[in-house]
Amino acid sequence: MDPTTDNAGTTEDPGAARASLEALRAEIAKAVVGQDPAVTGLVVALLCRGHVLLEGVPGVAKTLLVRALASALELDTKRVQFTPDLMPSDVTGSLVYDTRSAEFSFQPGPVFTNLLLADEINRTPPKTQSSLLEAMEERQVTVDGTPRPLPDPFLVAATQNPVEYEGTYPLPEAQLDRFLLKLTVPLPSRRDEIDVLTRHAEGFNPRDLRAAGVRPVANAADLEAARAAVAKTTVSPEITAYVVDICRATRESPSLTLGVSPRGATALLAASRAWAWLTGRDYVIPDDVKALALPTLRHRVQLRPEAEMEGVTADSVINAILAHVPVPR
Repeated sequence: MDPTTDNAGTTEDPGAARASLEALRAEIAKAVVGQDPAVTGLVVALLCRGHVLLEGVPGVAKTLLVRALASALELDTKRVQFTPDLMPSDVTGSLVYDTRSAEFSFQPGPVFTNLLLADEINRTPPKTQSSLLEAMEERQVTVDGTPRPLPDPFLVAATQNPVEYEGTYPLPEAQLDRFLLKLTVPLPSRRDEIDVLTRHAEGFNPRDLRAAGVRPVANAADLEAARAAVAKTTVSPEITAYVVDICRATRESPSLTLGVSPRGATALLAASRAWAWLTGRDYVIPDDVKALALPTLRHRVQLRPEAEMEGVTADSVINAILAHVPVPR
């Protein structure tokens, strides 16, 4: 039976699970044009049980991308618009007094979902930003001393605008480090933008993904089978050392005040394994590490002010490091 069209049973075959996840690109393309790298990054994060920070100017379909992914994966999704007056309990939930039972009962917040879209996360104060820390790291929420587990799978896809800084609260390094990947969502090419406008002229409604033809092509069982297969992907000692050398080089870079932590090295290794499996291999090669280095590391380093004034970027520093660190043969 074709695993990309049947979602009633459990997918045990890793090959079938891979085919299901590969079908996501074609399905999401029915709603989102020209953002294949971001789609791939979201799938990698799901395979690694990680979270994603999406950065792009308004209007490049960041929100639509996450909604289309949730529809194509048959997962529950909720959206929170982060604002300056948003309270932590608005995200995690709170105790509500029930007049009928004369007791307090827990009312779950939007974080209790499979795929949480945290829109414009840098527009809310640090207190509310930090309400996601326990959820992202421990996969649970503690209210009134009682821990409450979150559903599995659980992924936070947070968006932020890189241009407008007025009225924003930059994410602290501790929270940035909890994101597996930071994906940039660029403006579309001319051809892709023409395609977008043509679709809208023909009646495409971004609020009605069903009408656009987006259908579930994978489910939680496919994802679990894929995660099990990724865990069996071989990593040689040479590849492990290569990942460590790259991360250690960031700590010695004269352009950086903050290099990649051991957590970042672990994240790069995990993302490389997921990418290797998605491309059809059961072992990791140096090119896998290079392919995931930028999205995994760019938000874990901090530039020196003088380097930033000279036009140096985190991406340019990481690319220079990749060019100089010896590649294992």
